[in-house]
Amino acid sequence: MAWSASQYLKFEDERTRPARDLLAQVPELPPGPAFDLGCGPGNSTELIQQRFPDASLSGLDSDENMLLAAAKRLPGLTFEKADLAIWVPPKGASLFFANAVFQWLPGHLDILERLTASLAPGGTLAVQMPDNIDQPTHVLMEETARSAEFTDAFEGRTIRRNPLPAPSVYVERLSQHAAHVEVWHTIYYHRLANAEAIVEWVKGTGLRPYLDALPPERRDAFASAYTDRIRDAYPAMSDGRVLLRFPRFFVVAVKAD
Repeated sequence: MAWSASQYLKFEDERTRPARDLLAQVPELPPGPAFDLGCGPGNSTELIQQRFPDASLSGLDSDENMLLAAAKRLPGLTFEKADLAIWVPPKGASLFFANAVFQWLPGHLDILERLTASLAPGGTLAVQMPDNIDQPTHVLMEETARSAEFTDAFEGRTIRRNPLPAPSVYVERLSQHAAHVEVWHTIYYHRLANAEAIVEWVKGTGLRPYLDALPPERRDAFASAYTDRIRDAYPAMSDGRVLLRFPRFFVVAVKAD
């Protein structure tokens, strides 16, 4: 699946806010390399660099388009292509930071355990994941895919991602390797121009696997049918804008000094 940095960055301020909130809970780093995992176009990497200017910071992502955008944004840093499902973390890292990536990886708790175990003493694992598959944006993707017009294209496919495990599961699993584990949810309410803006938002993330599963000549029809459903689910406010409710889940695990 290919991603689009330009599509993702159409809502850069809104997408970067959770990364700011996550980074605010990261304590000072011990010596050791720092990594932005699933760095995307480098918006979160830039925040880390600003907060920890002396850190030996690198960005990893599986998508070439995102890596090119990140390298252009931050030419002084190293960005590498990597599949986080199989990437072997170095021992003694000071920070593993991941903004909105691990929700895509089945069995990501195993990966998070491996990362936490690899931290240097005093190092931090900081993770944010959308927890929104029960929201209309995502429910209506699946509804559109199962409608009569598109059911032939999606029959036998599982595109909808799995729900996240309970917060207690993260605490129990990561506490085996960390001295301190914090988990929390934040619900963001984004004021967007209209229903079409919501569709543009999810085209950069959750809607993309659905569109990629279709032949090019059917993608506009799918997006149009989905937009009609979104328009009904997110009625305009008095100023004409719509309010996008977006729950996100945060994890910060700090290894003992």
